[in-house]
Amino acid sequence: MTSGGRSPKAAVVVSQRIIQEAHDAGLGPGDLLPPEKVMVEQYQIGRGTLREALRLLEFQGVITMKPGPRGGPVLQTPTASFLSGAFVLLMQLKNAPLRAIFEARLAIEPVITRVAAANISPEKLDDIAETIEQMRTELNGDRYVFLDANKKFHDIIAWSTDNPLLGYLADSLLEVTNNTIVGLDFPLARRKATLAAHEAIFRAMADRDAPASMAEMTEHIDEYLRYAEKKFPDVLNSVVRWDRTF
Repeated sequence: MTSGGRSPKAAVVVSQRIIQEAHDAGLGPGDLLPPEKVMVEQYQIGRGTLREALRLLEFQGVITMKPGPRGGPVLQTPTASFLSGAFVLLMQLKNAPLRAIFEARLAIEPVITRVAAANISPEKLDDIAETIEQMRTELNGDRYVFLDANKKFHDIIAWSTDNPLLGYLADSLLEVTNNTIVGLDFPLARRKATLAAHEAIFRAMADRDAPASMAEMTEHIDEYLRYAEKKFPDVLNSVVRWDRTF
């Protein structure tokens, strides 16, 4: 039941059953779900209700529709984009500025980094090192490539916590800020400062020093927030619009 006492829509219930039964059957990303005709009979619903349920799942990134006679709904791994979009929508409705996202990152990401430092694998450390090398290569090069490597650095740390909720949370917050700052000036001095901060975080994580890793990440995000407050106060104080971010 919903909070208002009404039963959920049939399409929502069907979408939940589809995912639960796929999970129970051990299906995963890349696996094809049953054909439409089979699901209509299985759930005893009309085609319109089934298609609405599938659209809900597709919108949330849980499935994609494969065309052709042998096509149909295919399971996929959702990205953080759906959560990012939900965050921005809620922020716009509350008239919350972009600053709120950075403040959330400052509160959450250092803790995530501390957890990751205790759990990260050698392979993930190598992946982090690759992003740093890419940033170093693009120090005077493509801004977009540099920023993409910057996001990957933070993403790898978040997903190295072995906690998917922390991974999705950090990833979604990063996506909001990355999509917003990508159009702003990112001069060489700022790139150098970002690279130096990433190198310091990486060294602390490679040493398995969780407190130092947390401290370095705190300084990194706080320093960028101070920079943004000085250079782009209007952007930080503006409400991020849902229709202009994703």
